[in-house]
Formats: sequence, C-alpha cells, structure tokens
Amino acid sequence: MRRLLARRMKLHLVGAFFVSVGCAALYKFGVADPRKRAYAEFYKNYDAMKDFEAMRAAGVFESAPPK
Repeated sequence: MRRLLARRMKLHLVGAFFVSVGCAALYKFGVADPRKRAYAEFYKNYDAMKDFEAMRAAGVFESAPPK
C-alpha cells in the first residue's frame, strides 16, 4: 500500500499526456487542415467587388443604393 498513489499517478499522467496529444493531432488533421483548405479554395476565386455589386443591386446596403 505504500506509494500506491504515486505509482498510479505516474501511470495516469503518462496516459493523459498521450491521450491529449492524440486528440490534438486528430483535431489538427481532421478539422483545422480541411477548414484551412476550404477557406483557401473559396478565396482563390473570390471577387469582392462582384459580390458587393450583387448585394448592392439586391438593395442590401442603405448607404449604397442600387443603380
């Protein structure tokens, strides 16, 4: 029974470290990188002025009335 807590704590700390590293890697490769690629793909061909003119023609802006 001596040093039972210390022994178990070492095991749990090592396990928690590997679980947290695994979760971080899964998030990076499963969520963050695909999201970055999707944003890069969207903004590769995005024309802000064309989008602005479409919203202006739809009457979205009060300060820029449609032509």
